[in-house]
Amino acid sequence: RGIRVGYTPDVLTDATAELSVALLLSACRRLPEAAEQVKSGGWTTWKPLWMCGYGLSDSTVGIIGLGRIGQAVARRLKPFGVKKFLYTGSGPKPESAAEFGAEFVPLMRLAEESDFVVVTCALTPATQGMCNKDFFSRMKKTSVFVNTSRGTVVNQEDLYEALSQGWIAAAGLDVTTPEPLPTDHPLLSLKNCVILPHIGSATYATRSTMAVLAANNLLSGLRGEPMPHELKL
Repeated sequence: RGIRVGYTPDVLTDATAELSVALLLSACRRLPEAAEQVKSGGWTTWKPLWMCGYGLSDSTVGIIGLGRIGQAVARRLKPFGVKKFLYTGSGPKPESAAEFGAEFVPLMRLAEESDFVVVTCALTPATQGMCNKDFFSRMKKTSVFVNTSRGTVVNQEDLYEALSQGWIAAAGLDVTTPEPLPTDHPLLSLKNCVILPHIGSATYATRSTMAVLAANNLLSGLRGEPMPHELKL
């Protein structure tokens, strides 16, 4: 119908990457569970293995989708002492991967070898439901799964089974299906699943920049001028 579309690219990359790392650390070090123990009186005498989780040092991190956000996540995780980065996607990205020495591998090899899996890919027909029972069953029992892309990339019923049956250690989600997730959803009953309300871009600076870009797109469109960020249809 000749309707022009403006959008706000790039501005949320850093905020979403930071949130991805925060979610990964929260899940692997059991932070919400530990904080709840302080409130509930579960924190008593010191116990050697109480609240133990998994660390990033000397680990293998698999990134599904090495785009802008995937690279920003890897850039932030590298100083934690990650030993190896794997990635998968529609094809190899040697120039992007060189910064991290990341190796392009098939999806199932990434599942089998990664200690941490971070999903930052786009939602396409090829990626919808990609993280399913077959994927989770290939992962290590000590591995942690994080999704900050789109909820439907993950089969949530399969993820629940993987977490409740101990196929994987923990998961962190900033995106779900549907959103908001119903408060009686089975995933919310699990201690080893950290779920956030889609706050990847929720910093004051990022939301302000998004608003300004949207307003400038709108003003340019109303004037009949090229938008600063226009989606070419």
